[in-house]
Amino acid sequence: MKSGSPSNPFYAGSMISDPRFFVGRKAELDAITTRMTGSPPVSVNVVGKGRMGRSSLLYHFCQTYEQRVQNPQRYVVAYFNLANPLFHREEGFYLTIARELYNLPKVRSQKVLTKPFHVKNFERHTFSVVLGEWKRQGVLPVLCLDEFEALFHHPKEFNDGFFDNLSFLLNSNILMLAIASHRKLNYYQHRYKLTSKFFQLGDVIKLGDLTEEEARELVSLPVSLGGEAALTLEAQRLARQWGENHPLLLQLASSLLWEAHQQHLDVQWAKEKFIQKSRGIPRNGFNWKFWPFRS
Repeated sequence: MKSGSPSNPFYAGSMISDPRFFVGRKAELDAITTRMTGSPPVSVNVVGKGRMGRSSLLYHFCQTYEQRVQNPQRYVVAYFNLANPLFHREEGFYLTIARELYNLPKVRSQKVLTKPFHVKNFERHTFSVVLGEWKRQGVLPVLCLDEFEALFHHPKEFNDGFFDNLSFLLNSNILMLAIASHRKLNYYQHRYKLTSKFFQLGDVIKLGDLTEEEARELVSLPVSLGGEAALTLEAQRLARQWGENHPLLLQLASSLLWEAHQQHLDVQWAKEKFIQKSRGIPRNGFNWKFWPFRS
């Protein structure tokens, strides 16, 4: 946040990277935590339509998992966006993950965790061996893999052999995955004609609208920690009316109402901007073209 002037606490369209402004999803976060700390750990597939906050959820879990478990030293959690070109090849997948894990301060401070990484190259077997050493140290790496469907754009690299190896690591309790995707993993298995049992593993967490309580908490976010709400009570009411409980639409409505207040513009300006920007956002049961606005 910039100093000297108030900053917009609402994130309309971007991943929420500041944990102070992440709101709700308690049930989903608890579900991931429960699977991670269970015996054995169970991988999860976070499924939701676009703009529902899958990326923000996984990233926030990485930021806060140590406050959610009794023995945080037993876990190392890291976030990866698989749409990154570094993940276009299988070897790049292993190498990118290995570099990120190795450079985490929590890992760098423990020689027993960094020593296994001292190898000449990273490929499928090496990756498995390194993580196997972590298991012997009683540490579970948890990889939060966002935009998982990006792997299927490179079928020669990410084939049944690749997924079978991941399946082996999961079944051996060497690794846990929290995977975010638009559809359930078995959809991609059928679409891309894959046979690996990897796609039968784990639990599905469906990401939908926020609860009423979470929606109220979002529109009442403060500009700064411990400060007053960024929106007036009337603006909060309008944000709830326009965005209902959809996470992005609530963020968008709140952001525009906040911006209008800062620039001394009227509510009509914010309403028109909201109609324009919300047209491409899918919403269950609504036809935005004909939805009547009430101010």
